Amino acid sequence: MSFGIKPLGTRVVIKKVEAEEKTQGGIILTSSAKEQPQMAEVVAVGPGTKDEPMEVKVGEKVIFSKYAGTEVKYQGEEYTIMSQADILATVE
Repeated sequence: MSFGIKPLGTRVVIKKVEAEEKTQGGIILTSSAKEQPQMAEVVAVGPGTKDEPMEVKVGEKVIFSKYAGTEVKYQGEEYTIMSQADILATVE
């Protein structure tokens, strides 16, 4: 699925999963109190390189480094472009 952003090399484009609105105890959080999510869905992957093939696929849920990537806004949606090396794990 091509949506307009095509990452180069070993970069991936992710869309973050929304942070929880409520704590386990039922307290509703304001937007500033919510912790930034570290889980996201992969929406585009680069072609990889001969030295580093791509290990993630479009549609996979991943966990990534907290301060990784560059945030971009495209057609009203927020995405993050990061190196595949900043992805720590996939979620099944």
